[in-house]
Amino acid sequence: MLLQRRSALILASVLLLLLLAYVLAPALQTFAAGLSADNWRRVFSSMQSSNVRALTNSVSLSIFSVLGSAVLGTGVAWALYRYKMPGRGLFATLAAVPLALPPLVGVLAFLFLYGESGILPRALQALLNLDNVPFAFSGMWAVWLVHVYSMYVYFYLFVGAALRQLDRSLLEASADLGADMGTTFRRVILPELRPALVSAALLVFMISMASFTAPLLFAGSEQFLTLQIYNYKLNGSMALSATVSTLLTLICVAFLFALEWSNRARGRGAAKGAQPPPEQIARGAMRRLILGALIVFAVFVALPVLTVLLVSFAEDGSWTTQILPSRYTVANYAKLFSDADFATPIRNSLLLATGSTAANLVFGVSVAIVLVKTAVPFRRLIRMLAILPFAIPGTVIAINLLVTFSRASVLSFGEILVGSLWLMPLAYFIRNIPIIVRSTTAALENFDDTLIEASTDLGAGSLHTFRRVLFPAILPAVLAGTLLTFVAAVGEFVSSILLYVYQNRPISVEIWSQLRLYDFGAAAAYSVLLMIIVLLASVAVRILSGTRVDSARAF
Repeated sequence: MLLQRRSALILASVLLLLLLAYVLAPALQTFAAGLSADNWRRVFSSMQSSNVRALTNSVSLSIFSVLGSAVLGTGVAWALYRYKMPGRGLFATLAAVPLALPPLVGVLAFLFLYGESGILPRALQALLNLDNVPFAFSGMWAVWLVHVYSMYVYFYLFVGAALRQLDRSLLEASADLGADMGTTFRRVILPELRPALVSAALLVFMISMASFTAPLLFAGSEQFLTLQIYNYKLNGSMALSATVSTLLTLICVAFLFALEWSNRARGRGAAKGAQPPPEQIARGAMRRLILGALIVFAVFVALPVLTVLLVSFAEDGSWTTQILPSRYTVANYAKLFSDADFATPIRNSLLLATGSTAANLVFGVSVAIVLVKTAVPFRRLIRMLAILPFAIPGTVIAINLLVTFSRASVLSFGEILVGSLWLMPLAYFIRNIPIIVRSTTAALENFDDTLIEASTDLGAGSLHTFRRVLFPAILPAVLAGTLLTFVAAVGEFVSSILLYVYQNRPISVEIWSQLRLYDFGAAAAYSVLLMIIVLLASVAVRILSGTRVDSARAF
């Protein structure tokens, strides 16, 4: 064993204490504040109340988001993994683009492109010589479109991985028995894809229920649970905010456990045959249909990113009623680094993300080692608490911290943390615990324990064995998880909007502020900077790690 029993127990006890103190205790305090029967009567006073509408909207939108994401993501995965076609590699790269967009940036892109003053509605208005724009995305359908854009990628990744593991002999046997392609898909392929589809559906439903940014910008008068939490907090009704948070958390946690059960039930595939090779599409209608659909898909994915890039060069005040900005400048980018007011959010985001990621690195690796390489009796409890933040929406994590640290306690070292600089990095740390834990756990489960035994037999101590034998082997996965954690933290908006103070406002909050001031060029320039940071981190992940890590982060 890497750790002696006593050392393992001490380390596990410290980790469990921290998880209980900063993950479970704040959630339980919010539950205690939100489970009052009087609060539930006030929140759900009638079937026509705003909170009932919010619950109905959140659930129905999540169902439609699952369906839309399933159709798009599964279709793209099937087309790219089963057929040879020109530009197949480019389409595969574009399909993963939404993963590189922080949630606020993706929503902002849709606002610039499809909103009432967006480029496409005004272009159609001018082209058709209309008095008003022919369409403008707002309300439920706008939120749904943003969700499909940002969440189809989970179906694409899950189904794509399942397709890569298909046993060619199954398809050959079906063809030999005279089955046509439709029958083969329905009776052979679909059962093989079902576990991936179920996992992706549960994940997308949970993420959609926790969505905040898209409803905030597009929902209009429609109510959603996350918006109710935010609005109650702004109005000073923390008890009602806690009640709605409790309801949303219970729903998301239920889906997290369903997702965990689905993953365990799936297990490892037993297929031994080779992966079926991509099929060459014969020239004709089918080839044109598939290529045409993929080109439309590529435009759908790339256009929002290109729109943000274009608007980032717009001069302040040059884009009011025009289809496109009338004047362009690089001043928006120059201000980010030359103007102290504009540079401060960049520095804040980098410092907050770096500090919280460093804490996640130490904590996540320690938890993974305890889970995989020790036999302490309460490992399952540690594992459950370590993945719990994945199911708690960012708005709820913020409310948990506000409820818990609104008064001095042992957990806050006798200080009131609400209104201080410390709550936001703590929220980042809590939200991102599962990322490094999962990536490191996956690497440790594939590590050969005989190497540790050999190092011990040669007289090396636990620390030396960890530093020279174990850590180099898991380093790629650790680096990948660390970079993904940094990316999630640097673009975090959902918790930040509820917890920030002016001195530590991050880039995401500054984007929101510039948007409200109608300085679209500055908001877009910040967004491009965020995309560049995420892109660099993503490239680093691919270079440094050949290990697939869990890319399913909460927006």
